[in-house]
Amino acid sequence: MLKKAILYMIISALAFTFLNVFVKSLNNFSVYQIVFFRSIGSLFFTIPFLLKNNISFLGNKKGLLIMRSVFGLISMTLFFLSLKYIAMGTAVSIRYIAPIFAALFALIILKEKVKPIQWLFFLIAFSGVLILKGFDTGIQIQGIVFAIISALFAGLVYITIRKIGNDDHPVVVVNYFMIISAIIGGLLAINNWIQPQGNEWLIFMSLGVFGYFAQLYMTKAMQVGETNQIAPLKYLEVVFTVILGLLWFDEVYNIYNLIGIIIIVTGLSLNLIIKRK
Repeated sequence: MLKKAILYMIISALAFTFLNVFVKSLNNFSVYQIVFFRSIGSLFFTIPFLLKNNISFLGNKKGLLIMRSVFGLISMTLFFLSLKYIAMGTAVSIRYIAPIFAALFALIILKEKVKPIQWLFFLIAFSGVLILKGFDTGIQIQGIVFAIISALFAGLVYITIRKIGNDDHPVVVVNYFMIISAIIGGLLAINNWIQPQGNEWLIFMSLGVFGYFAQLYMTKAMQVGETNQIAPLKYLEVVFTVILGLLWFDEVYNIYNLIGIIIIVTGLSLNLIIKRK
């Protein structure tokens, strides 16, 4: 089950990476319009799947499903908003304190055990993120605040998914999230709606594709693995973002960036090893 959860989380991290890149490219649009298209695009996958497999849209743990959707909507909106104020890599890095929140919530709410040494490994991984991106004196405080609060709610998302467990199909969980996000995002986007042009339509629709697979596999991973064990693997998204930036945007990374990547992977690997023991 551990290997399967790890694979699911890696797929999710890759999909989230592409999602981040495309969201950043739509910087001129309202964050609510981006949330709307992100959600609508995913519904083209979730609704047909549920209908084909004769799975109830309502689910079993309705209260938790709604709670998870609200937490996810707040986290997603604030993260997209942070991208308007700070660089994509910086926003992603700050958001990666989410697994630390998740581990803390798991300890308090789910009573999952977190070994003291694991907190050290979490700190090592997070310090690697800081080294990876360096210190940007031009960062706007609004962006930092949005990213931190987004991370807090992302941690709550992890915990809520664990509470739902296997009582609801992963696509039901994602479908709830997308329907609620599409309704609220669409309503809030009306006043500042900008009509997409040309390739912007393709980019908008791709948000739903990458968002769907990112959310689906994150949900699957959290359902089959313990939160404090699987959630830190989201740090891999930072590594994928660096690689994609290098290949796609010809970004240049110095020795400190490479050291940061090594520290992140080391911290995550040590956590997994000690957890399995």
